Amino acid sequence: MPLEEERKVSEKKILLGNEAIARGAYEAGVKVSAAYPGTPSTEISESIAKYEEVYAEWSPNEKVAAEVAIGASIAGARAMCSMKHVGVNVASDPLFTAAYTGVGGGLVVVAADDPGMYSSQNEQDSRMVARAAMIPVLEPSDSAEAKEFTKLAFELSEEYDTPVMVRSTTRLSHSQGVVELEARNERENVPYERNTGKYVMMPANAIKRHVTVEERLKRMAEDACGMSLNRAEYRDLSTGFITSGIPYQYVREAMPEASVLKLGLVHPLPRKLIEEFASRVDRLYIFEELEPVIEEQVKSWGILKAVGKDIFTVQGEYSANMLREQVLGEKCRVRTPESVPARPPILCPGCPHRSVYSVLSRLKMHAAGDIGCYTLGALAPLSVIDSTICMGSSISTLHGMEKARGKEYIRDWVAVIGDSTFMHTGINSLMNMVYNQSSGTVVILDNSTTGMTGHQDHAATGKTLKGEVVPAINIADLCRSLGIRHVYEISAFDLEGLEEAFRRETKRNEVSVIITKAPCVLLKGVTFPDKCVPVPEKCKKCGACLRPGCPALTKNTDGTVSIDETMCNGCGLCAKLCKFDAIEIRNKN
Repeated sequence: MPLEEERKVSEKKILLGNEAIARGAYEAGVKVSAAYPGTPSTEISESIAKYEEVYAEWSPNEKVAAEVAIGASIAGARAMCSMKHVGVNVASDPLFTAAYTGVGGGLVVVAADDPGMYSSQNEQDSRMVARAAMIPVLEPSDSAEAKEFTKLAFELSEEYDTPVMVRSTTRLSHSQGVVELEARNERENVPYERNTGKYVMMPANAIKRHVTVEERLKRMAEDACGMSLNRAEYRDLSTGFITSGIPYQYVREAMPEASVLKLGLVHPLPRKLIEEFASRVDRLYIFEELEPVIEEQVKSWGILKAVGKDIFTVQGEYSANMLREQVLGEKCRVRTPESVPARPPILCPGCPHRSVYSVLSRLKMHAAGDIGCYTLGALAPLSVIDSTICMGSSISTLHGMEKARGKEYIRDWVAVIGDSTFMHTGINSLMNMVYNQSSGTVVILDNSTTGMTGHQDHAATGKTLKGEVVPAINIADLCRSLGIRHVYEISAFDLEGLEEAFRRETKRNEVSVIITKAPCVLLKGVTFPDKCVPVPEKCKKCGACLRPGCPALTKNTDGTVSIDETMCNGCGLCAKLCKFDAIEIRNKN
C-alpha cells in the first residue's frame, strides 16, 4: 500500500506491535527517532524510517541513541529512542539523568523485553530499571493500544515534564492486530529557553531537580487513578486479577468472567484504584510476567491477600494455560511427539564465521565471544566460543584474563567480535587493551552488516537507516589510529592464511587485530558463482568436510557425503577441507 494511502484518517490496517508503536510516534508528530537494532525492538525503527517527516537513524549503540533523543527533546521536538531490554542497560546512564532534567519536547523510550529469552542473554524486567530511574512506564496489551499508548506517552511526557517509557515484550512486538490509522499531528517545536538549572546536572542543580522528580511521581500516581488507561472491569467478584500488557489477554481468554483491573500505567501505580478494586473482590491475583514489580508494591500497602509469585513463575512467558492450571486446577500441558528432533540454532550454509571457526577449532584455540550470529560458534561441532556476556565484552574479557593469569595464559585465546558489535561498544574495549598494555589478539568478523537482527546497516557499512549512502568507517584504519601496529585484513575463506595469522599474532607481546572479511550470505546481492559437488568415487570417508557442521552436507549410509543443492551457497569451505578432491567446485552456469 502506498504511504499516501496508509496515512488516510480512520483507515484500518493489521500491524505488528512494533509497527503500531512506530505509527503512534508518527501520528504524535515525532521528528527524531534513534535506535540500535535489537530483537524484539528492531522493526520499530525500520517502520518509522519509512515516514519522510521523521528523521530516523541507527546509532552506534543505545546510549548514543538515548542522548540523540534527549538532545532533540531539549531543542523542543518530540523524540523517541527504541531498544531491547539489555539495551536499556547501555542507555541507563543518560536515562537516569534525563529523569532529573525533564524534557522540552516529549521524550519516549521504548523498551522491548524478552520473557523466555528467545533472542537474549538474560531475562530482565525493564519496569524495574524505570522504577529505579523514576521514569513512568506505560504497557500496552495489543497493537491498537501500542499505537495509542505511544501517542499518550508523548502527551504525558510534556504534561509531567518527564521521559516516559513504553514497555513492550516479544509477544506484543511480534504479534499482529487491527489498528486504526489517523492523521499526523504536525505540531510546532516547544520554544527553547536557556535553563541551566534544569538541564545542567551539576550537584547543586541535581539536588533541586531530585525534589521535582519525587513531587512529579507523587502527583502522577494520584492522577493515575482517573486515567482511562487504567480501568476496572467488574464481573464476577469472587475472583479478581490485577494485570497489564500481554498477560491481560491471557486472563480474558482463560477466565472471561473474572473481574480485572487492567493497568496501562504500571509505574507509578494508582494506589487508591488498586485498593478499591482489592476491597471488592474475594480472591485477588496479580498476574505479571517476570519480576513482582506490581505485587511487591501492592503488598507493601497491606493488601496481603494478593497472590502472585507464590504460584506464578518469575521465569519465561506466561500463557492462558498457566492460569487454567494454577487457578482452575486444569491439566493443560501441551504434548509434543517424542519423535520430533531437537533443532538447535546453527550458522547458515556459506556463513563466513563457520570458515573462521573451523580454523580456530583445528588449532584447538579458545575464544572470548560476543553478541551476534557468531555466538553460535559455542555449539558443537565448532565449540570455539568459551564466554559470551554482553555487547563488546569479548575484548575486555580477554584483557581481564591476561591481567589475571599473564601473557602466556592467553597464547591459545582470541577475542571474536562482529563488525556491528565492534562499532557498538568494542572500540572502547580495544582502546583499553592498548592503553593498559595488553597483548591479546582480537578477531573482528566483518560480514558487512548487523546479521543477527535482520541485516541492518551501521557506521562501517556506508549506508544509513534511511538508505542514504555515506562515508563508511574503515575498521582497519580505526584500529591503527589507536596505535595498534599489527592490523591485518584477510578473507574469511582463506584457510591457510587464517591459520598462519592466528599462529603468528597470538605469539606477539602486544595487541594485534585480524579482520576477517566476507559478506553475510543472506545479504541482498551476495551470491557465489560456484557450487560444491561431491565426487563419491574419490571420497575416503574421513569426515573432514563434515567437521565444520555445514547443514548442506549430510553423511550417507555408506560413509560418503551428499550436498543439498538447495542449501549450498558454494562458499567452497568443504572442498578446501577435503584433501582427496572428493568435492569439486563447479561454476553454476
